[in-house]
Amino acid sequence: MRVLLVEDDQAIVAALADLLASEGMEAVAFATQSEACAALAATTFDIALLDVALAEGNGFAVCAAARATAPEMPVIFLTASDDEYSTVAGLDMGAVDYITKPFRPRELISRIRGALRRANPAASAIAVGDVRVDVASATVTKGGKDVFLSALEYRLLLCFFQHKGKLVTRDALRDAVWESAGEYVSDNAINVYVKRLREKIEADPTEPTIIMTARGLGYKVGV
Repeated sequence: MRVLLVEDDQAIVAALADLLASEGMEAVAFATQSEACAALAATTFDIALLDVALAEGNGFAVCAAARATAPEMPVIFLTASDDEYSTVAGLDMGAVDYITKPFRPRELISRIRGALRRANPAASAIAVGDVRVDVASATVTKGGKDVFLSALEYRLLLCFFQHKGKLVTRDALRDAVWESAGEYVSDNAINVYVKRLREKIEADPTEPTIIMTARGLGYKVGV
């Protein structure tokens, strides 16, 4: 998931980028109206988070550009808690939601997932075999039954599923799952995490058909 983040407070940008990365989303941040509008014309995003007041320009103009270039993409405004005018104006322009500052991280993630799910419910799911990941709601099912994963296991599975049919190296897993938190894990630790994940999603963890080992290289994900 690629998130267009238009915000000129760098502390908020850094916090949001880390939060979104922990949920398997990539934040592409811009501080000005002109930069954001240029990005919309050149790049595809899944959702936009727009601050109303910018040092150069404003979020309303970016929302208008988003409606023109990507009318199906959901837009969420970030507004001051007492800014009723901005809230109403943003919704009238086609935004699907607004978040007041300061916001609670888990609530923001929930609002983002809800907006993505409403915008395109079918595209928010990735399946390999009988295992299905609903990215918008961060839920996993196997054969229609819920599979309960830890946050780390979910991020690991999402990384695998986003690269189904391709080789996934251990370095790629480190970058996607642990690097954003500043952690380093050994190859043996990764093997343990993958083993635990297989025990939850494979019909026979000793003969995996979803996450298969490519000896000396990493893992190959089934299709």
